[in-house]
Amino acid sequence: MTLPGLETVESVQPSPERGHWLQRGPEGKLMLFSGRTNVDLAERIAERLMIELGDVHLKTFANGEVYCRFGESIRGADVFIVQSCAGPTSNDGLMELLIMINAAKLASANRITAVLPWYPYSRQDKKSAPREPITAQLVAACLETAGVDRVLTMDLHAGQIQGFFTIPVDHMTALPLFAKYYRDRGLSGEGVVVVSPDPGRAKMATKFAEMLEAGPIALMNKVRPEHDAASVTAVVGAVEGKAAILSDDIIVTGGTLIAAANALKANGATEVYACATHGLFPQKALDKLVVSELAEIVVTDSVAHDPVTRPEKLRVLTVAGLLADTIQNVFSDKSVSAIFAGENQLF
Repeated sequence: MTLPGLETVESVQPSPERGHWLQRGPEGKLMLFSGRTNVDLAERIAERLMIELGDVHLKTFANGEVYCRFGESIRGADVFIVQSCAGPTSNDGLMELLIMINAAKLASANRITAVLPWYPYSRQDKKSAPREPITAQLVAACLETAGVDRVLTMDLHAGQIQGFFTIPVDHMTALPLFAKYYRDRGLSGEGVVVVSPDPGRAKMATKFAEMLEAGPIALMNKVRPEHDAASVTAVVGAVEGKAAILSDDIIVTGGTLIAAANALKANGATEVYACATHGLFPQKALDKLVVSELAEIVVTDSVAHDPVTRPEKLRVLTVAGLLADTIQNVFSDKSVSAIFAGENQLF
């Protein structure tokens, strides 16, 4: 029996409505902004978070300098800035991001997070020859100098890049997306072999093969006679009579994939597929890939792709869901690795 005055009143929860930010308690709020390099991805992330992109004015002066001004108050907000510094304007995109971070810092944002699906200069993570720079470390130093508090990124070329920072770096991977795509296509089981383009990606390829319940992986032995050029000297592993899936983090000119596809076909693979998180495709790279032995190429929208000029052989999966979940967990002070069941460090 309920005592008088202690009756419970059933509360009515309002249905969620699309707002301009997410509120955390009376003080905290999440605000999402985008640079100009990949606005479509930022809009998809905002859609998943059920918020709108924040108002920011960006333009380039006649002399090439970038101007930035936030069109609304961001004081005390957790600001997330989405920017993929890729393509012919990668340097402009990086500079624009640094300016946006500095503007947010001076506008008294509570915490500034750079969402970099593609980390620029990630292939320059070490000195491969005398008198070379370590440009990936320079990018990290520039981001910290600008005032960023945290970095979210995807499928780094090398895990050591995380060590270039003195701030938290949350690393995500698109591998589960690719695994789901191929399983839905029926490309799984013992009839499939996952191929690592070089020994350095063997750990990632092994994990990918487990997701596809495929057999033992195969390895490519390759050499680089010059920058952005590759030659495959041997295929290590059983590929004859199997569908081969080449898995990598980046596709640039496609030279590695074309050479690998030719070698796999020569060693008896029935079909050759390729997937990579970041499809940069400068110049005429796509034209070469389209006429190659590759049956299909799958990438993500970590880098913007023009749907009008995109060939049928190229499929693009969105990482907006992964990024939105990660942003939500960072904002709520929850685990990021829990989104990937602890399997987001594949180095």
